[in-house]
Amino acid sequence: MDLLMIGGLNSFLLIFGMMIGIAYLVFWIITLVNATQSSFIEENMKLIWILIILFANPVGAVIYWVVAPGQKKKYFKPLNK
Repeated sequence: MDLLMIGGLNSFLLIFGMMIGIAYLVFWIITLVNATQSSFIEENMKLIWILIILFANPVGAVIYWVVAPGQKKKYFKPLNK
């Protein structure tokens, strides 16, 4: 009931939209940082992924997390027995 006193449904939608926007911004920044710090099998893939993340919002960030893990170098440390 307090929500109706503040400004009704419009203020709720505004606050909800801002929360979704901030959550997406954090997700996008984490994706961009991950892409810049990762080592890819092919040299140019880092640049390509950064461009995809920058220019294909918001789909580019989601595609990165689905496709890119298979294109990264995998470093495994052997177990010492």
